[in-house]
Amino acid sequence: MIRSILRLVPLAALLIAAPARADFRLCNNTAGRVSVSLAYTDGDAWFSEGWWNLKPSGCETLLRGPLAAQFYYVYAMDERGGEWKGKAFMCTRDREFKIEGRQDCYVRGYDRTGFFEIDTGKDARSWTVQLTDPGQTGMR
Repeated sequence: MIRSILRLVPLAALLIAAPARADFRLCNNTAGRVSVSLAYTDGDAWFSEGWWNLKPSGCETLLRGPLAAQFYYVYAMDERGGEWKGKAFMCTRDREFKIEGRQDCYVRGYDRTGFFEIDTGKDARSWTVQLTDPGQTGMR
């Protein structure tokens, strides 16, 4: 018993000493591969970027570090044609991108895509979005 407790002490010390992670993450809790794009503001300008390709049951860190805003926007599509979308329109394109600005998407040669809004709250330092299939608990 004492030997087991002593083995846990170094592990507990490592857990306490480790810095807290602060990231914006997205997890794919569906049965298929999902492609994801993210939009956000840095306080001065809007950015949209993508694509992260997540395998089933996979998670990915989309932004590293403490959250800089309260609202983030996500658009995702699966390989079967399903979408997670909303009414906040941002610029995207078919291949990898990072686009500044959300106005005049078509004029600038981009697609205009509806993202859904994530409210992380005013004091959140990290956040994880869980994408699920229809009928499961979560966002779709």
